Amino acid sequence: MDLKAQIQSLIDNAPQDGITPTLVAAIAPALSAIAHKLSHSQYYILQNLDEEWVLTTLSNRGNPQEEKQVIYAFPTLQDIPRSYIAGLDPQVIAAPIPVTHILFQLLALEPVDSIVFFDTASTNTNGIEVKRTDLQHLVQQQLQQNQPKNQVPPDIA
Repeated sequence: MDLKAQIQSLIDNAPQDGITPTLVAAIAPALSAIAHKLSHSQYYILQNLDEEWVLTTLSNRGNPQEEKQVIYAFPTLQDIPRSYIAGLDPQVIAAPIPVTHILFQLLALEPVDSIVFFDTASTNTNGIEVKRTDLQHLVQQQLQQNQPKNQVPPDIA
């Protein structure tokens, strides 16, 4: 599925509450901008049978108390290192997910600091990291650009 179709799928599947589809459409350029920097239109995410994504805790080598939670995204099933799968629960599966949907989910995944997108098995040591805070900042900028200029602030007294 191409990026345009992925974005339309996000809009179509958003809660039809009169607000959410409009917000998804408004942030679509931010999601697309990041998705265009990645090499694949879908990635495989490891998840349990309850469809919860598998988190990996990474520690800073210089400061082991400094940790971050990441999710790994692989372009194909064959690109998932066997050593990575070997230590996982047999109830873990790899599910293909459109890249814009992964990015959209990242916005709401509070315990997750970033998603690391790998392009091939040979580059599994050098993935492209998309930080949740960076994505949230880009989305905020996009929403501010789309905000009508003459709108009265909601907190005006």
